[in-house]
Amino acid sequence: MERPVYSIIVPAYNEEDLLPGSLAVLKRAMETTPLSGELVVVDNNSTDRTAEVAKKMGARVVFEPINQISRARNAGARVALGKYLVFVDADTFLAPELLQTALDYLDSGQACGGGGLVAFQEGAAPHVQMCIDLWNRLAARFGMAAGCFVYCLREAFDAVGGFSIQMYAGEELRFSRDLRKWGASRGLPFTILREPHIVTSGRKISWYTPTQLAVSFALLLFPFALRSRRLCAYWYERPGAWGGVNGNPAPCSTSGERPLRAISSPPSAPSGLRVTVHVASKRGTAEPVEGPQKKA
Repeated sequence: MERPVYSIIVPAYNEEDLLPGSLAVLKRAMETTPLSGELVVVDNNSTDRTAEVAKKMGARVVFEPINQISRARNAGARVALGKYLVFVDADTFLAPELLQTALDYLDSGQACGGGGLVAFQEGAAPHVQMCIDLWNRLAARFGMAAGCFVYCLREAFDAVGGFSIQMYAGEELRFSRDLRKWGASRGLPFTILREPHIVTSGRKISWYTPTQLAVSFALLLFPFALRSRRLCAYWYERPGAWGGVNGNPAPCSTSGERPLRAISSPPSAPSGLRVTVHVASKRGTAEPVEGPQKKA
């Protein structure tokens, strides 16, 4: 059997409802590229049929017992066979053009890794769209990959030690910084792709109040806070988990084994070619934006 050139790694916790749609989109994208690839799903200690669904969809499934996004991504990378790694969240829908463009940059030696600009599948309220637009401008300007889509050389991933397991959120920002520094010393930029956008679910916007969202994202300004699982509960708990005593978050397990509660009705997967709304008219028109090349 031919060894895969690239590996797509999908961390998943209790995603049995959404995985059929997102994995189907990934498989269609993989069919369009001439490079051979594999699909790896990391079951991050799910309590539902996530692993079973992933296997039925043809993915290779590995298990990570500690519920932490960094550990899940690293677990997938450990077993991945490809020399190019693509990390995609379970609620994210990867357009074929975006996958091909990312692989082209890696395969041609034009980038050590990168990410893409983000769009919500369901659309967004004006104030939310302003935040998305601000993030996209910052990501393009400073070379920061959103966690829902990160691509890189396997060599670079190993060299920087993968995603930091000391962090419960914002680990993709640290990873982006580390890859930028590694690539800068080798003349390889960390490239944020402008088009097509990476389409991801905006489910957290509907799960939490604006105040909860603002407080959670404000933590990104305080790196020490990102080492606390309790303070980073937004990234690990589903609706209902905020219903602790007097409206305070319910206590998290300090062992990091799993979130306390799961959502009762996840958003449905997209239908048809809805994912291609943001695809550029020509693949060649995708314009990269390089992050700063000097060391931080």
